Amino acid sequence: MIRRHRPPVTLPPGPAVPRPPEPPGPPAPLAAPAADPADLEREAGVARLFELHYSSMLRLAVLLGADDPENVVAEAYYQIYRRWRRLKDVAAAEAYLRSTVCNLTRMRIRHLQVARRHEEQPASPPEPTVASAENTALLRDDQRVLIDALQQLPARQREALVLRHWLGLKEAEIAAAMGISRGSVKTHTSRGIAALTQAMEARR
Repeated sequence: MIRRHRPPVTLPPGPAVPRPPEPPGPPAPLAAPAADPADLEREAGVARLFELHYSSMLRLAVLLGADDPENVVAEAYYQIYRRWRRLKDVAAAEAYLRSTVCNLTRMRIRHLQVARRHEEQPASPPEPTVASAENTALLRDDQRVLIDALQQLPARQREALVLRHWLGLKEAEIAAAMGISRGSVKTHTSRGIAALTQAMEARR
């Protein structure tokens, strides 16, 4: 018996299987936010102010009797940095900085005086103050006797004399820095000169 070969059965093509989607690639880098022009102006302004007036502000704090003049001046620059946009006249930034140094030094001295008064036990003899190299360089050209006598003056008289004779400010500028009237500036300056002269003569 002869067997016939059946032709191979050809199945119809099945539905196409979709390929899995490609995993998403890394997100496109975000563009850096544009810098605020006001912030850039503030940064540049404070940096310029630091470059021009840091040494004179430090000298001012030292002469006014600050026990930590570097911290006083640093705080003054921080305050003007925070208030930069509120300044009506950017050119007046130096005057504002000077006034802030005076106020901070005055507050610091008052705080130390109050702290000493409230000590329960008598204060021990103060340890010798070791001046920093920077402060020593700032004051090495001044007569130590004069500086010591200046530190003994009342705060207002000391401020008036330092602003007038060491920084060479005018009465209006001194009044602005101290927050007092021009007449009061004259009074404090006159009394300070008289007291300083008397102290100097007593040490001779």
